Order: sequence, then structure tokens, then C-alpha cells
Amino acid sequence: MKRKLEISELIFKILSYTLLTIFALACLYPFVYAVSSAISGRSAVEYGSVVLLPIDVQFGAFARMFGDNMFWNAYSNTLFVTLYGTLWAMLTAILGAYALSKRRLLFRTGFNFFLVFTMWFSAGIVPQYLNYLATQKVFNAVGIMDDKWLVVIAMGMAAMNIILLRNAFEGVPSEVEEAAIVDGATEMQVLTNVYIPMSKSTIATVALFFAISRWNGYFWARQMISNQNEHPLQVFIRLRLEEFTNPDTMTGWNYPYASDSVIYALIVCSIVPILVIYPFIQKYFAKGTNVGGVKE
Repeated sequence: MKRKLEISELIFKILSYTLLTIFALACLYPFVYAVSSAISGRSAVEYGSVVLLPIDVQFGAFARMFGDNMFWNAYSNTLFVTLYGTLWAMLTAILGAYALSKRRLLFRTGFNFFLVFTMWFSAGIVPQYLNYLATQKVFNAVGIMDDKWLVVIAMGMAAMNIILLRNAFEGVPSEVEEAAIVDGATEMQVLTNVYIPMSKSTIATVALFFAISRWNGYFWARQMISNQNEHPLQVFIRLRLEEFTNPDTMTGWNYPYASDSVIYALIVCSIVPILVIYPFIQKYFAKGTNVGGVKE
């Protein structure tokens, strides 16, 4: 038998659901507006008539975008950076978190302090830029001329994610590890067969964090990748935005869709992969953040 809600509880639930609904609609509206603007007619977009639903529906902006070979090249570059960047970052994060979770690690307290210290005080843009330049020279010296690898390797560390994984590893019962060692497991086997399977939620969450940061990466890709054929999607969108907002290059625009519609179409296509992947990882998200973020 259900307990009858008190007035205060009923009011709290109504307010909670109302605020959550408003917040969800506020988050959803920019995406709906981008889709509507991408498929609306030129005059409707240029005069700001689009508010929610599309007007004078056309798909010329998407057709122009899909017909642009540079778009597909940028998309493949983004997939490259996201895939290999996430794998590299997860490798370094898991190994680092596993080592820092061991109380027997020499100077463990100092290493943990310096890890957290990087979150409090950043070196700044100029030192990071000089570090990237030095790394780029090393890559070029060994024959790696593709600057996408620079973005993949040089951005392979994230202190917050290492801390989340470290806390998750510290929550694994020591008895399980001891049993594995008694059975003859090596250090690497303990990591791969005990710690990683028992921390799947946190690992999936951290992998999502890394993947989104690589997918949305713009600044360092713009600074360090000079070859336009190697630009990821976010840099490509920015360059197209600069092109379509330049009056000198937009003279004689006689298409049935606005130049802004092409930009909105690019934005929509850059968001879709994350929207497709996120529902499959969502079940791990809350659990992984709680396990990795709370230390008993």
C-alpha cells in the first residue's frame, strides 16, 4: 500500500519535476533550433523568422555539406583523433591510476600531490604552446610528419580522470587481489583481470570524458595543425564560419538556403555521433562518477 504524500512532499515533487522539465527543454532547444535553421529557407534564416519549427523546408544546406570533400576529410580526421586519442589517454590514465592506488608505491603521497597540484595551478598557454612545439620537433625528427599524432599524444593526460580511476581502483577489495596473486597472477594480470573488470563503470565514464574532449577539441588542433587536410571537424567548422561571415567571399550568394544554414548543418552533424553513443554509456555514467569520485 502506497503511503499518502504530505503537502510539503507533493509541492517539492511538483517543483522538482517542473524545474527539471524546464532545464531539459532549455538544453534541447539549441539543438532543435540548429536543425530547424539548417533546413529552413534563406529568407526565414536571414530575417530571424525561425524560432522553433523550420520554415520553407529545404535540404540544400545538407546537400552542399555532404558534397564537400573537405567535410568528409575533416570528419575522418576527427574520428582518427577521437579513437586513437581516447585509447592513448585511457592507457596512460589506467596505468597511472593503478600505480597511484598502491600504498606500496614509493613516494606515493608526493606523486598524488603533484597530480592534484596541476589542477590548482596551470602552467598557462605560452608554456603549453612551447611544450607542443618542442614535441612537434621531436616527432618531425623521428619521421612523424602527421600533426594529428601530436594532438593525440601530447593531450594524453588528464589529472581529474586519473583521480577518478585511482579512487575506483582503491575501492577494489584487497582480498581479491591477494587471491589472484596467490593463484600466480602477475601485476599486469591483476590489473587486466581484477581491477579493470571490477571498475567497468568508472572506466566507461572516463572513456566518455576523453572521447568528448577529443571530439570537441579545437584550440590546440587549430594552433598546431597547419595542413588543412589534417584539420579536425571543429577547426573545419570554424574556418567555414569565418568564410561565410566574410562579406568579400559571400558576394553573389544566390542559393535558396542561407550561408548560416550550412554552418548549422555542420553543427548538427558534429553532434549526432555523441548523441548516438551516449545512450549506450549512460547506464555507467552516474555509477562510474560516484564510484570514482567518492572515496571511503
